[in-house]
Amino acid sequence: MIIVMRADIPENSPELRRVVGLAESFPGIQTQIHRIQGATRSLTEVYLLGPTGVVPQAPFEEFECVEQVVRITQKFRFIGRHGGALEAVGFEYNDVRISQETFHVFAGVCAVDTREHLETTFKALQRLGIVTTRAGAYKPRTSPYDFQGLGATCLPWVFELAGRYGIRVVAMEITHESHIEEVRRALDQAGQPTGVMLQIGTRNAQNFELLKVAGQQTDFPVLFKRGMGITLDDSLNACEYVASSGNRRIAFCLRGMKTNLGDPHRNFVDFAHVPVVKRLTRLPVCIDPSHSVGRRALGPDGLLDIAHATAQGVIAGANMVLVDVHPCPEKALCDGPQALLLEELPAFLADVKIARDAYERRLAQLKVLPG
Repeated sequence: MIIVMRADIPENSPELRRVVGLAESFPGIQTQIHRIQGATRSLTEVYLLGPTGVVPQAPFEEFECVEQVVRITQKFRFIGRHGGALEAVGFEYNDVRISQETFHVFAGVCAVDTREHLETTFKALQRLGIVTTRAGAYKPRTSPYDFQGLGATCLPWVFELAGRYGIRVVAMEITHESHIEEVRRALDQAGQPTGVMLQIGTRNAQNFELLKVAGQQTDFPVLFKRGMGITLDDSLNACEYVASSGNRRIAFCLRGMKTNLGDPHRNFVDFAHVPVVKRLTRLPVCIDPSHSVGRRALGPDGLLDIAHATAQGVIAGANMVLVDVHPCPEKALCDGPQALLLEELPAFLADVKIARDAYERRLAQLKVLPG
């Protein structure tokens, strides 16, 4: 059960304490209080944990400070919409707002290789007004002989360059809980020049201990990538591990499914699930066309397959795009064949804007059509 307080009720109010007191008077019931940032307002939610089936709603609905009482009917207790009874939520991190209503492009290198390449990339992003990027320091690879990333040694100059070129958020994959402390320490030593969104990659989608640790810290938001060979339901349950551990600042990323049904693309593009995730959960939804398509293939119309796949996700309402770019893809140590050239990025962004504008026009027409 979730008790939604009125928006004007602060977390430390006596009204909230009375509601919590009543809830915990029922046998076996514990409470968790969470401040939720919605699209237009902030409010406090009280989660009742335990045998809530015998807890009546009526006593809570009689409080003037309570906006509504929601009986949980779905398995996704913390991230779920619960039949539309709860509004979508988002979060603001390092002056960047991420929600089901906002839109950002995280363009950058899949794996950090050299300072020169990264600085060239960040300069290009700054010229284009992009403040969000991807930059992998830790790279899990299928083969033990492939490049595994530069690790913690590159973090100081990655963060220094991000700050120099106005990057506000860096999406960075972690593969072990120790990486969280390495990122935190490097940011502190650099003077907090940027922010990091911890990425849980598809290979760790069901690494439940890592999910719990990512949820227990609240310094960094989490970008969770759908598991490559598991159901959407399984992947959403993985996000529930993060949320139930305490961290609600989560974005869910679709990155294609591992199946030969998608050939010749690297993965089967699953961007039709964008509205499904937004309907089932309160999470912002990201798409990763680079890892879905896996190659810079040019269509007969002159547009890259990656651009077409991106447009499919954006026009369906995606809130974030994670796309690989590199100044010298032929020299990239990871996923060079799928990286956009830096000179291709302006046209890609213009194409993305067309798709986003089309999505917003689709929403606008709903408000003017009869019925």
